Amino acid sequence: MRLSSLDVFRGITIAAMIVVNMAGVAGNVYSPLAHADWHGCTPTDLVFPFFLFIVGAAMSFSLSNHTEKVYLRILRRAAILFALGLLLNGFWNQGIWTFDLSNIRIMGVLQRISLTYLLASFAVLKLPPKGQWILAGLLLIGYWLTMMYIPVPEYGAGVLTRTGNFGAYIDRLIIPQAHLYGADGYEKLGDPEGLFSTLPAIVNVLVGYFTGKWILKQPVQTRTSIGLGLFGIGCLIIGWVWGGIFPINKKLWTSSFVFFSSGWALLLLAACYQLIEVRQIKRWSQPFQILGLNAIALFTASILLIKILVRTQIGTGETAISTYNWIYQNIFASWAGTLNGSLLFALVTLLFWLAIAYLMYRQSWFIKV
Repeated sequence: MRLSSLDVFRGITIAAMIVVNMAGVAGNVYSPLAHADWHGCTPTDLVFPFFLFIVGAAMSFSLSNHTEKVYLRILRRAAILFALGLLLNGFWNQGIWTFDLSNIRIMGVLQRISLTYLLASFAVLKLPPKGQWILAGLLLIGYWLTMMYIPVPEYGAGVLTRTGNFGAYIDRLIIPQAHLYGADGYEKLGDPEGLFSTLPAIVNVLVGYFTGKWILKQPVQTRTSIGLGLFGIGCLIIGWVWGGIFPINKKLWTSSFVFFSSGWALLLLAACYQLIEVRQIKRWSQPFQILGLNAIALFTASILLIKILVRTQIGTGETAISTYNWIYQNIFASWAGTLNGSLLFALVTLLFWLAIAYLMYRQSWFIKV
């Protein structure tokens, strides 16, 4: 069984990712297209957890009738995703093509998707439904108690800064410093997609899985959409209340952020389900469905394009600027302004990738991992 509304949800998420990634490079963006600096949540912060939710929802269909070979398929997929993440991290380092294993960043977005998919899949296959729910609760509560009450050497307990939090401390113990994140104030003393903060992210995948299993048992009716919406509102409330003592924070992937992001994922899926599955209003959704059918390929290719644009230059000497900045300044910002220019650049890029996705769709090229 394939759920069209889930493909559309995936496509919307890919489209949002392309827009926020492309616009964000300019440094001048409308606030909804930028990540929260630390505590708090913007629409951009929801893109990554939406991917994890979608991975879990898709698992509810792909793992419904499994054989022993499923374990090899899971391991293979997780390994490919992790390797793609390393490829993106190592691509075009300091202006040249190099893959320097001595300082490559180990973790990243695809690496976290890989690990959460792997661990959530094994949990689903090895634990009964009740055990899966208990595991989700233990991960969120255990992460909260650990982050808030176990002291970090030289910092103390409950210090939720980039380098002083317990997760960053664990990452420093496990991952060599040269392989940690070096920007955004981390200075290779932590990682926004670190190993320890990957634990609560597993729950985003499990919530998606629970949602998919629930949908499979429901009639295709408005009451199913309402149920998804009510669950979403409940998660939003829990996340907001929990955020009062454990702040909503994407970079720390706090337990409150898991609930808050899952709530929005459920609401968006409810809207897609009602329009597409229940009311059969589909014309608007076709571009997003086309994007969603080649999600990983578009994700990887779009990141590679950004790296090429940022790390190639036009001109020489002191007047040389990156290809990205040249296009942004001369084609978009020069007449539309800095904010509108970055948005237009991102939207044109989205149309470019939509055209690529459409060509792949027409040729029946569906790249899966």
